[in-house]
Amino acid sequence: MLRISSLLILFVLVSRISAQEDYIYMTNDSLRQEYDKAMQDPHIFKPRHFKISEKDAIKLADKLPAFAVYKDTYFVTGVPLNQKITNESADATFQISIRQRLTKSVLPFKTFAYLTYTQKSFWDIYAESSPFRDTNYNPGLGLGKYIFHQHKLVGAAFAQIKHESNGRDGEESRSWNYLSVSMKYFFNARFNLAGEFWAPYVDGDNNKDLLDYRGLGYISLNYISNKQKWWLSADFNPRKGFGNINTTMTASFRVSQKSNQYLFARFFQGYGESLMDYNRYTMNIRIGICIKPDFYNIF
Repeated sequence: MLRISSLLILFVLVSRISAQEDYIYMTNDSLRQEYDKAMQDPHIFKPRHFKISEKDAIKLADKLPAFAVYKDTYFVTGVPLNQKITNESADATFQISIRQRLTKSVLPFKTFAYLTYTQKSFWDIYAESSPFRDTNYNPGLGLGKYIFHQHKLVGAAFAQIKHESNGRDGEESRSWNYLSVSMKYFFNARFNLAGEFWAPYVDGDNNKDLLDYRGLGYISLNYISNKQKWWLSADFNPRKGFGNINTTMTASFRVSQKSNQYLFARFFQGYGESLMDYNRYTMNIRIGICIKPDFYNIF
């Protein structure tokens, strides 16, 4: 019970920070009008980028809070779809993901430095004694740069050094290090395309074949409805073998315009969802609550 209470308190705090970030970003009247107009455009498949100079965009972005949500921060519970549902197979999963900008865009080539940290835990909450099955720790350090084209902000590019492990030793140890190169492209205010590709060094003796199941990167498609009521995502992670793809589909419904809390549903099929069981095929669906990054998050 104490674990759940602590998690709920943490979710409320992160949600307030994220909501504050949205407010600060949207206090710029010209950007607010541009954003509202773009979101109401009925031609949702038409390319449309924010008209803003590189100088003004960087100045505005550098005023954002340095600390913010990085990836989805969620608490969900669910059941497997490829095996019998029992107290042992049903579980809960939660993810906490944050970022800290270390500098403004003053480094060479107008880049900025930042830290990220993502922690994902798999909790056998319905089993006797409710043990944690696995927890994956994923810190990173990198450089980011906003991308402009013809005085329009079209996306961003990143290079990061990352490490991921489950913090265990002996036979249950899993870990790897990698150089991550990623990008995010805004097709328009509602659609964006993201991708991450990595050059890995697998140092874990017990997961030398990790890349056969995790692949070398992923592509993500994201759609946000007007007023951010719905947020739909599809992540595709090709792995070894022709046509083999790990797939993650999410649907989020915003509870209130005054908060950054979403009802959240997540479907996963494939390998590598957790480091401990990276070579075991799983298919599951989970529902719960989620805190999203800011409305025009470049990360």
